[in-house]
Order: sequence, then structure tokens, then C-alpha cells
Amino acid sequence: MTTKNMKPEQIPHKMLSQDAYSTWLGIEILECELGRCKVGMTIRREMLNSMNKAHGGISYSLADTAFGFAANTHGKFAVSIETSINHIEALNEGDYLTAESVIEKVNNKLGFNIIEVKRGDELVALFKGVVYRTQKDWEE
Repeated sequence: MTTKNMKPEQIPHKMLSQDAYSTWLGIEILECELGRCKVGMTIRREMLNSMNKAHGGISYSLADTAFGFAANTHGKFAVSIETSINHIEALNEGDYLTAESVIEKVNNKLGFNIIEVKRGDELVALFKGVVYRTQKDWEE
């Protein structure tokens, strides 16, 4: 049986179809190409914390999804090995967020990304990630 390597823009769609958590969050892929992915989602009531603001894990998860999707567009299975986030603004129910990941630096094994999370044009969080690329190819 022969397998065919996937095109960069196909990989995030395949990943999302197999990702129950990102699907529960309501994440949608807005744009993707080699080394870049932009995703979006709306904050729902069940995502709020005790202060009636979005739980910090929500913007983190959105950014982490964008990070993972962009990192995998290079065709190899890629997994995060270090991530962090700076929360800049509080988020509310009904806010629509976007996160865009652009690969900053790529070498054989590691990729470095900074992901901006925005509410409209307003920067609400900054996420930094380091990814490890395995030797396993994404295949159709």
C-alpha cells in the first residue's frame, strides 16, 4: 500500500477532525498555509471562571491549537516541548478571539513560535512555544 504525503494546508484540517477538545472549544480554522495557521473561536458561558471572565486556559488552548497546527504544516508530526503565555486583557462571554501562529524559526528538529491572541485588533495574550519535529510524516 502506498501512502501520499499531505499538502501543508490539509494537515490542520485533519488534525482538527481528530481533536475532540478543540472541537468542543468551537475552534475553526480561518487560514492556513505552510508555516502559518490562524484559528478563531467564541467564548461561551461554560468557559468562564469564578470572576465571570474567561478562564486563562481558554486563550491558552486557542493559541496552543494554532501553534500545533502551524508547526505540523511542514509535514512531520510535531509536538510541543515548552510553552508559556502572557495574559494581557480579561476576556468575556461572547468575545470572538483569533490566534495566529507563524513559524519564527525552523531547523531540523525544533521550531520556535510566537502566537498573538486577539479580540478584533486588540492584543489580549501572547503565547510562546517550542516544538519538536519527529520523523513521522503526515499522510492521507
